[in-house]
Amino acid sequence: MIKNDERFMRLAIKKAREGIGRGQTPFGACIVKGKKVIACSHNLVWKNTDITAHAEVTAIRQACSKLKTLDLSGCVIYSTCEPCPMCFAACHWARISRIVFGCAIKDAKRYGFNELQISGSRLKRISKSRIRLTPGVLARESVELFDCWRRQAGSGVY
Repeated sequence: MIKNDERFMRLAIKKAREGIGRGQTPFGACIVKGKKVIACSHNLVWKNTDITAHAEVTAIRQACSKLKTLDLSGCVIYSTCEPCPMCFAACHWARISRIVFGCAIKDAKRYGFNELQISGSRLKRISKSRIRLTPGVLARESVELFDCWRRQAGSGVY
C-alpha cells in the first residue's frame, strides 16, 4: 500500500458520509494527482435522478472539468467500494492510472444494492486495461458506511 492511500481514502469516506447525510447512498470517491486532491464526490443518483451519477463518475466529471481535459493519466481514484462495471469503464476511458478501493462489490450486493457481480480484477483481465488495482484499503470503515446509511435511511435497498 502506498503511504497516502489511507489518507485519501479517508477523504472518500468523509464524502460518502456527507452524501448519507444528504439522503444519498453510501458511496464516495476522491481523485488525486500527485499529492493534490483534484475532485471529491459522493453518489448523486437520487438527488439528480440520474442512475449514472455514481460517486466515481461524478468525481471524474469534476476532475475533467477542473483540469479541462478528458485525459486523467497520472490520477488515482479512491473509492469507498469497488467500482461497478460502468465506473470501471469510466476510469478506463479517462485513463486513470490506479483505482484504490475499500470494500468489494459483493459487500454492496449484501446490503441490497443491484450490483453486477463482475470484479475489477475480472474487468481488468478481460479488457486488458492497464489500470492498477489496490483493493481493501480501509475496507472495514467502508463497509461501516452501509450500516450508517441503513440506520439513517431505514430502507436498506437501492
